[in-house]
Amino acid sequence: MARYVLVPGAGGAAFYWHRVAPLLRGGGHDVVAVDLPAGDDAAGLEEYADVVVEAIGGRTGGIVLVGQSMGGLSAPLVAARVPVDLMVLLNAMIPRPGESGGEWWENTGQAAASAEMAAREGRSAEFDLETWFFHDVPAEVTAAVLARGEPSQSGTPFEKPWPLDAWPDVPTRLLQARDDRLFPLEFQRRQARERLGIEIDVMPGGHLVALSRPAELAERLERYRTEAGLA
Repeated sequence: MARYVLVPGAGGAAFYWHRVAPLLRGGGHDVVAVDLPAGDDAAGLEEYADVVVEAIGGRTGGIVLVGQSMGGLSAPLVAARVPVDLMVLLNAMIPRPGESGGEWWENTGQAAASAEMAAREGRSAEFDLETWFFHDVPAEVTAAVLARGEPSQSGTPFEKPWPLDAWPDVPTRLLQARDDRLFPLEFQRRQARERLGIEIDVMPGGHLVALSRPAELAERLERYRTEAGLA
C-alpha cells in the first residue's frame, strides 16, 4: 500500500483532489488530500509545509507526495523534512534557492509565455478564470467548484525567498498537461531543464487536470509508483 499525499495549488483546497483521491483509494492506497491555510496572511511556505507534515503524521514508507501548481513551492520543503519516496509535481512552479515566489513570475517569463500561447490560439491574453483554468473541465464539475466560491489566496507565501539551499534528494517526476494555459508546455519544459536538469512528462489536459482528467491522472500516478518500485 502506497501513501499518497496530495497538495493543492493556490487557494489551498483539498477539494481540488476530490475526483482523484477515490480512484487512488480504490487501488487500496492510503490517500491524504491536504487543506492549506491559503487565506491566512500569517502563513508562508514554511507554515504550509508544517500543515502537510502534520497531515502525514506517523505515516512512513511508500509516501508519494504530489504537488499541484503553487504546490511546487511547498512540496519540496516537505520532502526535505520527512521521508518521501517519490515526489510528483503537476503543472507546478519550480523554484530556485533564494528566489521568492513573487520573483518567480518575472524571472521565468511566465506572462510572456502565456501571452504567446493566447495569441497562437486566438484568445485574449487578459486573465479570465474560466477560460484559463476550466476550459477542459466538465460543466458540472466546474459548477461544483465555482459554487464553493472563489478561494482566498494570501500573498504571504510569495514574499520570502525559497528557503532550501538545494532541491531535496528525492526522486522527482514532473508531469505537465499539454494544454495548460497558465504554464504552457514549452515554458515548463524549459524550466525543468534549466532549473532541475530533468525532462517533463506530458499528458492531455489543462491546468486543472485533477478535475478534468482524474482517471488519466490517477493512472499516471500509479505508473510512477510502480516504476519507483513502491508496493
